[in-house]
Amino acid sequence: MTRRAARSAALLLVLAGCIPAADPRFAPPPAAPEPAADLPSEPEPAAEPPEPSAAARPRRQAPVEQLAAPRPAWEAAPVTADARLVRTQDVVVRPGDTLSAIAERTGASIAAIARRNRLSPPYALRAGQRLIIPGGRYHRVDPGQTGIGIARAYGVPWSQVIAANDLREPFVLVTGQRILIPSQSASAAERAAAFTLDVDTILTGGEPAVASGRAPVRPVKGATKVPAPTVPIAPPSAAPGRFIWPLTGQIVRRFGTGRSGERFDGIEIAVPSGTEVKAAAAGTVAYAGDGIAALGGLVIVKHGDNWTSIYGHAGKLLVRRGQAVTRGQVIALSGATGFADQPELHFELRRGRSPVDPVTQLPRR
Repeated sequence: MTRRAARSAALLLVLAGCIPAADPRFAPPPAAPEPAADLPSEPEPAAEPPEPSAAARPRRQAPVEQLAAPRPAWEAAPVTADARLVRTQDVVVRPGDTLSAIAERTGASIAAIARRNRLSPPYALRAGQRLIIPGGRYHRVDPGQTGIGIARAYGVPWSQVIAANDLREPFVLVTGQRILIPSQSASAAERAAAFTLDVDTILTGGEPAVASGRAPVRPVKGATKVPAPTVPIAPPSAAPGRFIWPLTGQIVRRFGTGRSGERFDGIEIAVPSGTEVKAAAAGTVAYAGDGIAALGGLVIVKHGDNWTSIYGHAGKLLVRRGQAVTRGQVIALSGATGFADQPELHFELRRGRSPVDPVTQLPRR
């Protein structure tokens, strides 16, 4: 080693002694080893989605307390899709033929043949007369079947079945009647609509078929021995008279079209949970359950003169289908079920299929 190199080495040793030793607490982490060439590196985990806003979160459905009861007829007695396919054809009336006999022979419905050929009751025919038989799928109604059940069997909304058959009030099906089934839509939304309940669907398609020549059974007074769900119930005949308020509270939403343009068919009355809900008039319970998600605990009461009252968002139901109720009878306790924003009662009045502003039919306050 040269004399200059020796002096440089000595200087480095002196400087090194002046530098403090590295504190292991602040030492940098060891470098990650390079992945092997033949093994892919592990991908980074995907970022978790952001927490949804309160409006986007699904609503938590409050439970509905109700009396033990069998499922409604459209669930208790599912319909088999066994419609008969009928081709469009011409037939010539034979001596002694009736429209009923021709319908039985061809598989079409009496109503469809009459509409197509512009025939009016009592459907008088003459031998040699030529009739057009409209083609399509015709379902024969069996005992206990409902319009809702038939629509679900074929994946067609009940409203379309009503239109295809020109069904009218009171929408009563008769055992042995043939119903024209519209073609199934390719739209998933329309097929799903066949399984979606609303008030109009229950009112028009929820009652079981009546046996030909037999009267529906009368409603019962108590909730213990109500008729089976597949047994048709006689509708009330007496007019309801003046309706009464189902409870006392503040109206927080009114009937009609709101600012958003959405139509609202009833009123919402804010009340504490557990408030007694009373029948607005005497009638017969047509439905008690929670099959309409938006309305939660729901009671539908049919009255005479084609009136219906509807009570939704109930927390507890105290009546069953087929039960006769009196004006002012407690039929439910209020709650916040369905899509309720708070403890409240959804209340509607309908004349036939048309919603009516309840405030116009109730006493002034």
